[in-house]
Amino acid sequence: MDRTYDVVVVGGGAAGLAGAVALARARRSVLVVDAGAPRNAPADGVHNYLGREGSPPAELVADGRAELARYGGETLGGRVEAATRDGDGFRLTLDGGAELRARRLLVTTGLVDELPEVPGLAQRWGRDVLHCPYCHGWEVRDRRIGVLVAGPTALALHQVNLWRQLSPHVLLLTQDAPALEPADAELLAARTIPVVPGRVTGLEIADDTLTGVRLASGEVVALDALVVAPRFTARAGVLESLGIKPVDVELGGHVVGSQIPADPGGLAAPGVWVAGNVADVRAQVISAAASGLLAGAGINADLVAEETREAVESYRHQVRTIFEQEGWEERYRARPAIWSGRPNPQLVAEAAGLAPGRALDVGSGEGADAIWLAERGWQVTGVDISTTALGRAAEHAEAAGAEVAARIEWHHADLREQPPAEGRYDLVTAQYMHLPGETRRELFARLAASVAPGGTLLIVGHHPSDLHTSAHRMHFPDMMFTAEEVAAALDPTDWTVLVAESRPRSVLDQEGREINIADAVVVARRQR
Repeated sequence: MDRTYDVVVVGGGAAGLAGAVALARARRSVLVVDAGAPRNAPADGVHNYLGREGSPPAELVADGRAELARYGGETLGGRVEAATRDGDGFRLTLDGGAELRARRLLVTTGLVDELPEVPGLAQRWGRDVLHCPYCHGWEVRDRRIGVLVAGPTALALHQVNLWRQLSPHVLLLTQDAPALEPADAELLAARTIPVVPGRVTGLEIADDTLTGVRLASGEVVALDALVVAPRFTARAGVLESLGIKPVDVELGGHVVGSQIPADPGGLAAPGVWVAGNVADVRAQVISAAASGLLAGAGINADLVAEETREAVESYRHQVRTIFEQEGWEERYRARPAIWSGRPNPQLVAEAAGLAPGRALDVGSGEGADAIWLAERGWQVTGVDISTTALGRAAEHAEAAGAEVAARIEWHHADLREQPPAEGRYDLVTAQYMHLPGETRRELFARLAASVAPGGTLLIVGHHPSDLHTSAHRMHFPDMMFTAEEVAAALDPTDWTVLVAESRPRSVLDQEGREINIADAVVVARRQR
């Protein structure tokens, strides 16, 4: 269990599962830890959930878990006892002592309904002891409904009017509350809502069905449903272990419970989101699921932002280092051979008909181009920034024969700091020399200056359009160039551009599919 997830969701009801599915569909690693004690377990069905009207709560959860599994998300039965910040993430301790780690948390632990102190209420809760007209009202329409004053009278008056919409047989049980204000009494009379004084001391049950309530006086009031207003207390233990405290929730100026404060997207603290009843005591199942979806999207966006920042930092580091000496040394040391051992095809195509002379092979690597030129009579200077590459190149030249090896001089240099001699070479070839834009342009100008009058400059690179293919080029757009860009930098009074084109060739991508890529090819002859 000591593993790291992108997101751990604490609580597996509608909010938690909706957020988890959204995250799993975004290809996040997600674990839902659920204690298996949903608030709506006693209810026969979920209501006001479009398309799922009347679905048993357990069925909705089972379907949500199946959807999550379909997208690779995981579910674990258990309870998260505590959470602590651990670097840039969180470490969670489960009941039983297991630990796991999460980059982000989504807490959907819901709330506890704290019922009035009337014997028997808890056993009938969600069946015929109710609180929400939108959740249960239709099911008891036209029945005998009693609304119990269990807090401020104003809240009970608000409730009793809502329930009166559903049945003409509604009455108010005052629980020895203070006498009603005249205006409130008039309102109840106008709505034909009787007021029953006296304290309710118990429930009357027959054949597992509520038949009424018993008052302290001994009177029994016949009812089919009893409405109570519980105090809604956020299940906030995990959040409190992180220092995130619930706040009181008021309705009509009266405290009705507690919830975790969060922004509209569910963000409660850096890295911690909340959704469902733990963040909104009034949320029904459908709105809890919606808030879970919204929180899941917010978490994914936050992770994307973090990953983007990290990618930019990594990219900048690579730009600074990947084509420097240590970067090349590391690359060559990692494998016994980097290149194919064959000369680059554009060199073969353009230099095969040239009369041998002095050649500069820039970035000669393991030596294939320099050896090919030497085999055709050229006196070659092979230059590379990597000593490891040059060592291999020298070995390959020796293997090609003493006469070939004698025509090659290997030179370790960074041509940005040690430019080649001007006007010295009859052929300067730079195959796939990719550097950041301005640095590359300065180097190409120095290479052009090293070509002797009548000599040839050959520059070949990966065309920027290769990035649109599945060739999996290293993604450094600023380091790629077109032939036209290179040719435009050559002074036409000094140079005749013979070739400046994008030249297609066929290769296999990493999946073995044949694709077309392009080389940017520039061939120019120096006039003077």
